[in-house]
Amino acid sequence: MLEVGVETLLLLMAAGFVAGFIDALAGGGGLITVPVLLLAGANPVTALATNKIQGLFGSATAALAYARGGHVNLREQAGSALIAFVASIAGALLITVLPTDWIELILPVLLIGIALFFAVKKGLGDLDRARRLSPALFAATMVPLCGAYDGLLGPGAGSFYMLAFVSLAGYGVLKATAHTKLLNFASNAGALCAFALVATPWWITGLAMGLAQIVGAQAGASLAQSKGARLIKPLLVLTSLLLAAKLIWDML
Repeated sequence: MLEVGVETLLLLMAAGFVAGFIDALAGGGGLITVPVLLLAGANPVTALATNKIQGLFGSATAALAYARGGHVNLREQAGSALIAFVASIAGALLITVLPTDWIELILPVLLIGIALFFAVKKGLGDLDRARRLSPALFAATMVPLCGAYDGLLGPGAGSFYMLAFVSLAGYGVLKATAHTKLLNFASNAGALCAFALVATPWWITGLAMGLAQIVGAQAGASLAQSKGARLIKPLLVLTSLLLAAKLIWDML
């Protein structure tokens, strides 16, 4: 049985397409889908849970598209994806016992900092740079931190993954985007497992939006691979600033 009317479902699917397109390029698709789900009548927890359902399709499609383009090796990154999955479950379950107010206060500042980093940092292109952390240390530290945050709160998780891959793993912007989509998929899956136990997602609506996400994510990943950092960087800056502005607005 549909959780919403047909016209509302079509609007949500359109939002899913646009979100999938944007998310495959620079992240921030939740800026579109979560508000639309709230407008459709979902309570905040249901909106977040449903957003995880539809987001799975977009991140999986983008990750596969980037893998076919040779920008991420899914088999080599399986361990990191598993870590992100488990960390996200832990983060989602901790939301009932950990105070999140302080995180929400500093989150806009962090997102503005990320936007400034990608806007003014020279030499950020699609070529890899010197890495500061070994792959094993990166997987043991940054991956679980970002994954746990994705389960605990979620907004901006893609931006944090991107910053870590570029500044610490030394990846070029396009390669960092490809790896971010894979870990986004894993942490989305983990958070959804936890939400399924403690929330009531709109499964049919989420699956329908997910189908639209597939089309949007495929188009976005194709465009990203053809344009690279020239397109990804300004979009990442824009989405980080928009998310920061939305969070500040919500607090006020």
